[in-house]
Amino acid sequence: MMNRLATEKSPYLLQHATNPVEWYPWEEEAFKRAKSEDKPIFLSIGYSTCHWCHVMSRESFEDNEVARLMNETFINIKVDREERPDIDNTYMTVCQMVTGQGGWPLTLILTPEKLPFYAATYLPKHSFGGRMGMLDFIPAISRAWNNDRNKVEEAAQSLASGFTKTLDLGRGITDLNEGIIDQAFRDLANRFDPRNGGFGPAPKFPSPHNILFLLTHFRTTGSALSLQMARLTLTRMRQGGIWDHVGYGFHRYSTDQEWLLPHFEKMLHDQAMLLMAYTEAWKVTENPLFRQTAYEITEYVQRRLASPGGDFYSAEDAESEGEEGTFYLWSCDEIRKILSPEDAAYFLKTFNFDEEGNFRDESTGRKTGRNIPHLKGPPAEAGPGETPLTYDSGRVDEILQKLQGVRNLREHPFLDDKVLTDWNGLMITALARTAATFGDRNLLQEAEQAWARILDSIPEDRTLHHVLRGDQPAVPALADDYAFLIFGLIELYQATLNPVYLQEAVKLQQQFDLDFYDDTHGGYFFTSGSAEKLLGRQKEIYDGVLPSSNSAAIWNNYYLGAITGNTGYTSRAIEICRAFSEQITDAPTGYTWAVNGYQLLRADRAEIVITAETETPESRRLTELCRNHMPAGSVILLLTSQNRHLLNTLAPFTRNFELSDIPRVYICRNYSCRSPVTEPEEIIQILGKPHSANSD
Repeated sequence: MMNRLATEKSPYLLQHATNPVEWYPWEEEAFKRAKSEDKPIFLSIGYSTCHWCHVMSRESFEDNEVARLMNETFINIKVDREERPDIDNTYMTVCQMVTGQGGWPLTLILTPEKLPFYAATYLPKHSFGGRMGMLDFIPAISRAWNNDRNKVEEAAQSLASGFTKTLDLGRGITDLNEGIIDQAFRDLANRFDPRNGGFGPAPKFPSPHNILFLLTHFRTTGSALSLQMARLTLTRMRQGGIWDHVGYGFHRYSTDQEWLLPHFEKMLHDQAMLLMAYTEAWKVTENPLFRQTAYEITEYVQRRLASPGGDFYSAEDAESEGEEGTFYLWSCDEIRKILSPEDAAYFLKTFNFDEEGNFRDESTGRKTGRNIPHLKGPPAEAGPGETPLTYDSGRVDEILQKLQGVRNLREHPFLDDKVLTDWNGLMITALARTAATFGDRNLLQEAEQAWARILDSIPEDRTLHHVLRGDQPAVPALADDYAFLIFGLIELYQATLNPVYLQEAVKLQQQFDLDFYDDTHGGYFFTSGSAEKLLGRQKEIYDGVLPSSNSAAIWNNYYLGAITGNTGYTSRAIEICRAFSEQITDAPTGYTWAVNGYQLLRADRAEIVITAETETPESRRLTELCRNHMPAGSVILLLTSQNRHLLNTLAPFTRNFELSDIPRVYICRNYSCRSPVTEPEEIIQILGKPHSANSD
C-alpha cells in the first residue's frame, strides 16, 4: 500500500510513502479535510539523512498499532525540512518557545488553521524515563481535542501571540559598536578548548564560520591567539573521527569533546563551509595539511555528491544496513584480513584501533568491537611548509586506497539527490575561492558548471527556485537561496574576473532587494512578500549550522559596494548590521558570520584595478601577485577592451582608466586611486605585507 507521498519527489517524503500512516504532503487538501472532519493536524518534519527521524519512523510510523491511532485521531502531514525550510523555521521557533530546545524529528500538533498547540521532537512508541510515548501521547491529544477544546484553543492563541513577538527581531535603530569585534573574539577565546580545539563542550559542531571569523581577525589585527585557535581546531578536526580518513569528507558533528565519535551523515553545506575554512587557513599558514584537506574535500564532493549535470546533491545518510555508522566502522580482524601483517600492525597503531573497539553503542555506552580510524597529536603549531602528521604518507595512502576499495563493496549510505539552490550557492562560493587561491582551473570549471546548471533551470521569467527535483524546479526561492547564490557569483567573478558573473550577481541582488527587504526596519525577511503565509514573516540572523541569510547579505552588499563603487550597497550592509545590532551585541558568538562581515566593513581594504588592452600572461601574473598580497576584504577588477563596456556599466568608476599594451595596476583605497604601477616590488609595498604565520 502506498500513501499520498508516493507521487512526491522529495527523497525524505518518498522514504515514508509505504508507511501505514495516511500521510499527506503539505497541501491545502489536508487542511480542508482536517476542518471538515474536525481533526487536529499531526505535523512531522525531518530530513532524509536524519538518524533519529529513521528511529521514530521504524518505531512508530511503520508500526500498524501506532499508525491506526494516528489515522483515527489526526490528519497527518509529513514535511522535508530541506525542501521547505520556511515551514521548518516557523514551527521550530514554536518548538523552542515551548520546550526550550529543538531538533529533528520535529513533531507539532496543529489546528486545521495551522495554529500549533503542542510541540515536541522525537517521541518513542512507548513511554519511558519521563518521555511520553506515542501510544500514550495520541490518546491524550484526542481527549484534549474532544473534551477540552477551550484549553486547546487557548494554548494555540497563546503560542501564536508568543510567535508574533519574535517578528520584532531585526528592528534595531543603533549602529553596531566597533567593540563588537573584540567582544566576539574574547567570547570565542573564553569558550575555546585548548586541548582539542573547537568551542564549548560536547556535542561539538565544526562551526567553520567561527574559524573564518578568527582568520579574518588575524589578518586584520595580527592576533596570534586568533590564529592559534583556528589552526588547532582545524588540525584536531582533521585528525579526529569526524573526518572520514578512508573516503574523505566531514561528518555532521562530534558527540564527544575529542572529535572522535561523529554523527555520520555528510552534508553538502558542511563540506562547502569547511572547504572555505581550510583554504583560508592555508593562505596564512601554508600548512600542507590544510591544502591537502581542502583538495580531499573537493574529491569527496565530486565522487559522491556531484550530479551528472554538474550541480550538487544534498547529503549522505548516517545509516546503512539499518544502523548508524556501519559503512564507516572497522574491526581489527577486518583490517588484518585486508592488509599484510606489517601494514595491518602499522595501520592499527597509527589510526588508534582498539581490539574491543573505540566505537561505543549509543544507548548502552559499551564498546562494540568496531573502530573509527583517527589520529592523535602531535601539536598543531607546525611551521610554514610543515605538517602536523607524522606517519609515512606514501605508505598510508596505499593502505587507505585498499580500504576504500573494500569499503565500496559495502552497502552505501542513502544519497539524498535533491539539489538545493542555497547549498549549491555555498559550494560554488567555496570552489571558486579555492580555485582562485590555488590557481586551479579544474576547480573553477566545477564551480562554473554548477552555476550553469542552476541558470539552465531558471524559467524565462527569471524566477529563482529553492529545489531542483529531477529536471523540474520547485518551491519558490527563500532568502538563503538568493544570499548564498549571490555570494557564489561574487566569488566566481573574483576568481575569473569575467564581469558576466558580476552582472548576474547584481541582477539577483536587485530581485532579492525587491522581494525580501524590509524597507521600514532594514534586513531581509526569510520569505518573499508573495510566499505562503504561515504564522508571520520572520528574519534570520542567527549563524547556526549555516550562516544566516542576513549575515550573508552583509558580505554580499559589502563586496558589491567594493567592486562596483556603488556606496548604496555599502549603506545597505550597514543597515543590516543596525537592524540586528541588539541581538548581535547581546551574544556576538551566535552571529560570527555577521560580525565577520562587519569586520570587513571596518577593514583597510584595497580596490585593485588591473588594466590591459587584452588579457595576457603578464596581466594574469599581476593578478596573482595582488591576490597573494592584498589585505582582507580587498577586490580585484580586470579592465580590457573586450569587457570594457560591461564593466564600465557595472562599475562606472572604471570609465576613468585608460588601457595600454602594458598591464598596469591601480590600487585604490577609500574611493581614491594612486597612480598606476607595474613593478611587483612596488605593488607589494603599496598593498602592505599581510599578516601570515610566516611573519609571527
